[in-house]
Amino acid sequence: MAPSWWGRGGGGVGNGGGTPVVVKMENPNWSISEVEAEVAPGSPAGAGKVGRGKNARQITWVLLLKAHRAAGRLTGAASAALAVASAARRRVAAGRTDSDAAPGENTALRTRFYGCIRIFLVLSLLLLAVEVAAYLQGWHLEVPTLLAVDGLFAAIYAGWMRVRLEYLAPPLQFLTNACVVLFLIQSIDRLVLCLGCFWIRLKGIKPVPQAAGKADVEAGANDFPMVLVQIPMCNEREVYQQSIGAVCNLDWPRSNFLVQVLDDSDDATTSALIKEEVEKWQREGVRILYRHRVIRDGYKAGNLKSAMNCSYVKDYEFVVIFDADFQPQPDFLKRTVPHFKGKDDVGLVQARWSFVNKDENLLTRLQNINLCFHFEVEQQVNGAFLNFFGFNGTAGVWRIKALEDSGGWMERTTVEDMDIAVRAHLKGWKFLFLNDVECQCELPESYEAYRKQQHRWHSGPMQLFRLCFVDIIKSKIGFWKKCNLIFLFFLLRKLILPFYSFTLFCVILPMTMFVPEAELPAWVVCYIPATMSILNILPAPKAFPFIVPYLLFENTMSVTKFNAMISGLFQLGSAYEWVVTKKSGRSSEGDLVGLVEKHSKQQRVGSAPNLDALTKEESNTKKDSKKKKHNRIYRKELALSFLLLTAAARSLLSAQGIHFYFLLFQGVSFLVVGLDLIGEQVE
Repeated sequence: MAPSWWGRGGGGVGNGGGTPVVVKMENPNWSISEVEAEVAPGSPAGAGKVGRGKNARQITWVLLLKAHRAAGRLTGAASAALAVASAARRRVAAGRTDSDAAPGENTALRTRFYGCIRIFLVLSLLLLAVEVAAYLQGWHLEVPTLLAVDGLFAAIYAGWMRVRLEYLAPPLQFLTNACVVLFLIQSIDRLVLCLGCFWIRLKGIKPVPQAAGKADVEAGANDFPMVLVQIPMCNEREVYQQSIGAVCNLDWPRSNFLVQVLDDSDDATTSALIKEEVEKWQREGVRILYRHRVIRDGYKAGNLKSAMNCSYVKDYEFVVIFDADFQPQPDFLKRTVPHFKGKDDVGLVQARWSFVNKDENLLTRLQNINLCFHFEVEQQVNGAFLNFFGFNGTAGVWRIKALEDSGGWMERTTVEDMDIAVRAHLKGWKFLFLNDVECQCELPESYEAYRKQQHRWHSGPMQLFRLCFVDIIKSKIGFWKKCNLIFLFFLLRKLILPFYSFTLFCVILPMTMFVPEAELPAWVVCYIPATMSILNILPAPKAFPFIVPYLLFENTMSVTKFNAMISGLFQLGSAYEWVVTKKSGRSSEGDLVGLVEKHSKQQRVGSAPNLDALTKEESNTKKDSKKKKHNRIYRKELALSFLLLTAAARSLLSAQGIHFYFLLFQGVSFLVVGLDLIGEQVE
């Protein structure tokens, strides 16, 4: 709206009328600016003050506008709170919980784990009732005080305090101290990684390919190495077009690379669509093959193993793997493959991931923080100083000789990428991580998809550790590399981290509220976690406003990670569950159009699919998918929420301020996640 000028009738500029006020009504923000008035020659000195008094009505209007703006914000907050409450009511009314197993899903361990948490919750509620009653009677101070009080309840409470002091507090304090030590060790490890990343930036350390000579610049197609590109997929109807299209437009001589689309879909319609897409690119002259397995033995590892057994693979030197939601830039091969030249001991070149939907919702923002730290710090530091890191399963280039020398793909765990990386490292192969080469992909937008992905990522390493421990001990690599693999790579980062996160903040902290004789220092509850969260968020500085939700959500996810770690370590039923992470296809159309405009437009003009038809098909797919989506109630998270809120109430009786606030906010975090209010919301 155009600016409105008020107060012109009270005197103009130069007539002692005061200072005109400009109110800019630019919805939703109003601003006020004053225009300095010129005092006419001969005007009285006090004319300005009189004018300012006359402008009080103008200031009042501005203040009213400010109040209206504040009221609008309050109304918006109230509407958001009502929407959240309504969504929570719908979740409860629907009654769909995580106990409703998917076909073939094992819920035995999950049910037992939930049962233990429920028993713990009931006991905490009973203890809270007892403590409140004792507090009101003034019996909560010392045991000798109770000895002078008659009554059965007083005697029972005195006995409880003695049991608490003599039998419960010592082992609980020992467990607390042990977890604090593990927490400090892991924090030191994270700090060292951050210092390593700082040193890399300070010195500009990064892998540099061998300089190209004049002969390389003038080389023809025959001098480009033969590259095999594999796209494993399974029922990924939302994203197959974008990945196939991006791979087929890689800037590499077409005679020197072959694309394998490895389809494990059990849906006939999806398989037909993928096959039709492959045939379309074949007609455009791309060397691309479609392979479909009827029996999905070994899941992704079995799919890749089957593809590598093809007779023509012997003609290729390198193999690149892209998951179905990955979209490499056209120059991906030209920025990765040259790093192998002149380095015969390099077996893997890994690129970094970037995310097209990192700002979609709170869940994707928090995932982006974690993965930015993983790539920017963990992968880059380990690659620069140790030449070893866990293969991320996609967006990486393998030397086929390294794969074969390491035993090829194995289906023995749910982390086939980490498995092949560890075996290649034991054979002496080196890895390079390229932090400046990015490949776009999607993040899970729903908590259910993210939870299943994290379960697979944290159960698999424990399976692998059990299987390869003896091989690590017997291998010919150096002593310090063995120590790094066993103590840092597996034990500290894959076992100890989820163990102490869950035990310390979800079990010990609530218990110390009911057994106050065992103490958990405030610096463990607040200062160290806050410092670690700041370090984690440094690679993604734009996410700094989400530091508190990030800290709380990481502790919330410790339940899933701890459960997965235990199932993998002891080979329980859920350890071998493989659920394909659900994709939404957010990047399908918009990014294809952007890619056409930004990169090698002439290559895509003839082969790009019908974008209008794709957009229409995509919108119809999204409409259909919304009808099929359901939110769940997660019982473990809800039970832990009530447990932490109960412990927060108990902490008030002990006047432990920082513990109360931590337990309160952590309990609310578990409640939000338990009601599936984080991530994509679907009515």
